[in-house]
Amino acid sequence: MAQVEKLFLIDGMAIAYRSYFAFIQRPLTNSKGENTSAAYGFVTFLDRILEHEQPEYIAVVFDTAEPTFRHKEYKEYKATRQKMPEDMAPQLDVIKGIVEAYGIPVIELPGFEADDIMGTLAKRAENEKVETYLVTSDKDFMQLVSMLTKIYRPGKQGMDAEVVSFEGVKEKFGVPPDRVVDVLALVGDKSDNVPGVPGVGKKTAIPLVQQFGSLEEILKHIDTIPQKGLRAKLEANNDLALLSKRLVTIDTNAPVPIDFHKLRRGEQDPKRLREYFTALEFRSLLRSLEDAAPTTARSEDMEFNVKPYATITNDSHEYVIVATEQALAELCRTLEHAKEFVFDTETTSTDALRAELVGISFSLKQREAYYVPVNSSDAAPNNNATSAGLFETAEEPKKPSVGLPSKNVLAALKPVLENPGVKKVGQNIKYDMLAVSQYGVWVQGVAFDTMVAAYVLRPDGQHNLDALAREYLNYSTVSYDGLTGTGKNRKDIREIPLQALADYSCEDADMTFRLYQVLREKLVKYGMERLCNEVEFPLVSVLARMERAGIAIDTDFLEDMSKELERMLDALTRDIYRHAGKEFNINSTQQLSDILFNKLNLPTVKKTKTGFSTDVGVLETLRHAHPIVELLLEYRQLSKLKSTYVDALPKMVNPRTGRVHTSYNQTVAATGRLASSDPNLQNIPIRSEVGRSIRRAFIPGGKDRLLMSADYSQIELRVMAHISGDEGLAEAFRKGEDIHATTAAKVFGAPLEEVAREMRRKAKEVNFGIMYGIGPFGLSTRLEISQAEAKEIIERYFERFPKVKQYIEDTKQFARTNGYVTTLMGRRRYLPDINSNNQNIRQNAERQAINMPIQGTAADMIKVAMVRIDAALHEQSLRSMMLLQVHDELVFEIWKDEEKTMRELVRTQMQEALPLNVPLEVEIGVGKNWLEAHE
Repeated sequence: MAQVEKLFLIDGMAIAYRSYFAFIQRPLTNSKGENTSAAYGFVTFLDRILEHEQPEYIAVVFDTAEPTFRHKEYKEYKATRQKMPEDMAPQLDVIKGIVEAYGIPVIELPGFEADDIMGTLAKRAENEKVETYLVTSDKDFMQLVSMLTKIYRPGKQGMDAEVVSFEGVKEKFGVPPDRVVDVLALVGDKSDNVPGVPGVGKKTAIPLVQQFGSLEEILKHIDTIPQKGLRAKLEANNDLALLSKRLVTIDTNAPVPIDFHKLRRGEQDPKRLREYFTALEFRSLLRSLEDAAPTTARSEDMEFNVKPYATITNDSHEYVIVATEQALAELCRTLEHAKEFVFDTETTSTDALRAELVGISFSLKQREAYYVPVNSSDAAPNNNATSAGLFETAEEPKKPSVGLPSKNVLAALKPVLENPGVKKVGQNIKYDMLAVSQYGVWVQGVAFDTMVAAYVLRPDGQHNLDALAREYLNYSTVSYDGLTGTGKNRKDIREIPLQALADYSCEDADMTFRLYQVLREKLVKYGMERLCNEVEFPLVSVLARMERAGIAIDTDFLEDMSKELERMLDALTRDIYRHAGKEFNINSTQQLSDILFNKLNLPTVKKTKTGFSTDVGVLETLRHAHPIVELLLEYRQLSKLKSTYVDALPKMVNPRTGRVHTSYNQTVAATGRLASSDPNLQNIPIRSEVGRSIRRAFIPGGKDRLLMSADYSQIELRVMAHISGDEGLAEAFRKGEDIHATTAAKVFGAPLEEVAREMRRKAKEVNFGIMYGIGPFGLSTRLEISQAEAKEIIERYFERFPKVKQYIEDTKQFARTNGYVTTLMGRRRYLPDINSNNQNIRQNAERQAINMPIQGTAADMIKVAMVRIDAALHEQSLRSMMLLQVHDELVFEIWKDEEKTMRELVRTQMQEALPLNVPLEVEIGVGKNWLEAHE
């Protein structure tokens, strides 16, 4: 039987949009700051189709700007569609150029949508028994599905595409493909502004079509429909429904002047592709292009010459399972004599301090790796917990485990893992350090983390191993979900067959080693090796120590506080009900909106899809409009603090240590700041009484200890004085003056001793606002003054501190030219919107440009201090520990007899971390809890 030929028709605009928004949280950009997300996603998706599907025929179809017959019949058609993102539009021509350079036809037909072109070609192919795949996520295409025509829906990131067949349409829509247009006609389509019948949704439309067969039959038999309201809707919108059906019906007889037999892939143009990939900085695609064999066009059955992703099944490698004690001893000898190696752990949990070790993989060179399976049932971690039931809970009995006894494995590996002379490399190696620390091993010699390196090179990119392997190595790894399954079908990692788990773990170690080679060179190329070698890589071990240490909390205090907050919330609830005139669900957005905007007639501020917004920003705007708003703001703050901290913290105490262990992430904030999670200890408000009280719950771990807080004073203002070189600001800091009072005196033209409290408050807002590029509108809002007065204040500020204004203008110009800004240590932040034609978008990028060198330098400074303090603690064999970092503040647990030493050590290291031309002040406090130490 002859194999059925396949035609792939790709909805170009749909896939471009999908690719663009797949990276919307962290857009891909080149060194010029140009967004490349749509192009990269499109090309990699196209490569997968070519590799996995190998179609005989293929084309990419685009809409044109010309109006179609739908626009002519209904001028509001697609009128409500949001404008294409400004940084996506330039990529469309690039995508078309790349597709053509691949030798793939690009089809456009003025006056017709891509849907009509694809529908027409699909019907022609169907007539000749060719199987057609319509590559799109658009549900409208389901009307075209037949026994030979299918939908090829792109999967979510990392997931396979979904093929929707004839039966699949019936499952998804409840009707066969030829009745899809009838459902759509009734429901309408908000994205295309197809009206449908107002008030009729899918739950109503589908049973109607199932019963009557078509829209026309429904309209003929309206009087037989039992629901009175539905009858009225259909009678009132008869013409609108028929119009909607015409709008959603795909034209399969469009005058497409193309014979689908000619939609074969032609000869690839490697020179043109190289030009595109170089300009876009698609390094992995460039490498695959350079590695590909020369292309030769043939008239029939063209070979595909774009190199697909390498995978574990087609990439040469040697992965070894270390299954015996003798093999383990040989591996240890090899590791001991190595200059460097990668190691990676496999465990039972994402929480390293509660995880059971299942295996460890090692790689000493590319394409080679070793996997040591570990049976942890023989031993407990190195802490106060008993060995019995260590990894078990009542809800989750222990899974069977295979491998060498953990005591033997860790005893054998301990000398080399703790040898600082052998460099250790990893991907998020902090996790692996913490995982093995549970077994009495503290890894030393950490020299490189590929996740951190990738973040430093491009903070707005993706930094997980799967994404990095695809981007830098053109390699598609076995994902964790691919190994264990997802949802209800996910298997415990201990149930995965040994060979599969070994291959997965070895591949991770191997990919990490390969990435290490690539990223190490890039750090040198972009001048970022110092930032990594002196700050980011050493910080990994520092953060691991801090996370391992954790911090003690007073659970009894929090329990009492929870009861007090409950009483306060009850009182607030009664007051809110009194002002509302009725009881309602305060936590319901819809009910609250009804109270505020319908019953109390407060002015509406922001509209959402479901009604008027009641978010915090809206309530802040309405703060003075009605007494209920102040009560709502307080209610929300207390509710959030109670649920997020007061009630949650006791549940987060690790039963093994009796302490709370936050996790620090180096690869989140574009400015270089650390992020804290599980729990997030950086967001506890310090300005509110309740927020301050929560800090009282953090206590030392023993009676012989205290907590110590060390906080940089006005660090960002001092950095701004240094970077801008403004002598007025610098002189104020050198003299130890109150910088806000000094600013007030200069801005308002008053003697320093006559600066009033209100003048100082305004000057403080200006000082901090300037660093964030604040304008008259923003300042007027903060100070509750007119924009004219705010503008005058800003102008006077720049007259008194002219170098600050020059810094702002110079920084914006540098960003416009280079597409990024840097800190004093060379950390970069890319700003793809800095040259946007959209004023709001551009101004936001400008504010980021102004702030990044200041906030980023402050972030670098405290990181340097942390690294040096940690080293000093160990050099002097002090028992005191660094526990927390909260932006500009460090928190320590100190022994009472080390207080004097710790005060001097911490102050010195923080003040000397990154010398500025203004003095650095560090405020240090000691107390029986965090609040007492901070105040």
